[in-house]
Order: sequence, then C-alpha cells, then structure tokens
Amino acid sequence: MTPVPSNETGAYDHRSLHERIAADLRDEIMNGDLGPGTKLPSTAQLKERFAASNATVQKALGLLKDERLVVGRAGAAVTVRDHRQRTMRPAAYMAPATDGERYRWLSEAEKLGTHARSKLLRVAEVAPPADVSAALGLPHDATAVLRHQLLLIDDEPVELVSSYYPLEIARGTAIEKRQKIRGGTPALLAELGHPPRLSVDRVSARVPTQEQFTALRLPGDLPVLRTLRVVHGDDDRPIEVTVMVKAGHLYELQYEFTAE
Repeated sequence: MTPVPSNETGAYDHRSLHERIAADLRDEIMNGDLGPGTKLPSTAQLKERFAASNATVQKALGLLKDERLVVGRAGAAVTVRDHRQRTMRPAAYMAPATDGERYRWLSEAEKLGTHARSKLLRVAEVAPPADVSAALGLPHDATAVLRHQLLLIDDEPVELVSSYYPLEIARGTAIEKRQKIRGGTPALLAELGHPPRLSVDRVSARVPTQEQFTALRLPGDLPVLRTLRVVHGDDDRPIEVTVMVKAGHLYELQYEFTAE
C-alpha cells in the first residue's frame, strides 16, 4: 500500500509520521492482511515505503508493541501476536447458564483455549449515569444497584463491566452482595422470576476515561468500544442495564441478525 503524499492528507491530519505508519500497519493487522504470527515488513522495507528514517520506523513499531498487537526484540523480526484481535459474540453468552455452569462469558472465552476470570471491583447503591437511568425508566435522582467488575483473559484486562439493577429486583438478593454470582446474573435473574427475553445494544467509540485507561492498561489515546446493553424481561420490562468498555484495537463485536 503506497502512503498518501503529505499534500493530499488534508488540513486536519496533524499526526506525526510515526503515528501514520503505525495506523497503516495497525489497520493491516486488524483486517487480516498481516495475520497472526506473520512477520512485519523489515525496517528497510518500511523506510522505503513510508520515506521515513530508521528512528521513525522504530518509534512506530514501538507503538504497536505497546498496544500488544506485535511482539519483537532488538535484532529479531517483529511479528503479529497470535491473538491480534479477538471476536466477541454477545449472543453466545446472553442465555442464563445451566446448573453448575460458569458465567457464559467466561466459558465462551475459554473455548478459544484461554483462561478467563472476573474480578469484582465494587457493589453499591448509586445514582446511575443519565443514559442508564433513562434505559431503566428511573425517576430523577433515583438509585440502582451497581455491580462493577473487570473481565480478564490470560490475566490481561479485557473489559470493564458496570451492571445496574432496579432496587425492587436487586434488594434482598445476591445481586447486592459483594460476592461473585455462580453462573452470572442472567442465571440469578431467571431464578428470581425475571428471565432475560431481549437484549438491545448501542455501541459507540469513545475516548477512554482515566479509570478505563488505567484498568484496561491502554497504551495511548486509542478509542474504546462502549456498549450500552438493555436487557428486557417479561412485558418488555428493563431488568438490567450494563455498560461494557473494551479496547477498540484488540476486540471486535460480531452480531447475527436478519432483515426486519
């Protein structure tokens, strides 16, 4: 792929050359042109392709290493990591787990040969963000029960998850206790008489907050994917609203649907 001459990049492209090199290589990694285990072009090839100095090329490769997309050391070829980008299928773990099963997000992740776990960070009664409050149909200044956790794969942070529950559903149940729930909240909600019937996702790209930047060990200003999921029970009642945030350059979402 030939780089676009600088006079054609447009007045709004203020990125440095090493950032532009990293962006092009990142795109080729994420779309599969540079597959897992593939060697990146040599420094000499990248210097010629981008009309760049050795130091600029090394700075670009350093960005990709920090982003956990490639691996390499001095004197050795730089290669694409085996799990350059994981595809998450929300539909695969929405159903409640059966007796004795782990939360489906964890079991689905482990089907890929990984070790998955969750870390419960906080359980509290809080005033939710405005979009969550609206999705739950709460009046102004009303509170909900928050369960805030971090999901990890092979001890790498994957996703920050903030789930909110109406007080009339959560009070007096394991939802408001600071302990993990066997099978996850979908299984517990079903046991409580609120089986999940429909989930509606709204996905957006965001600049990470400081908490997200730190918890997900993000390398820079790359965007995160933010999913606002509203889970409906019987009579279209919202029983859970969850905000999920993951690194946009490491994860993608796959949905299956038919035409309306």
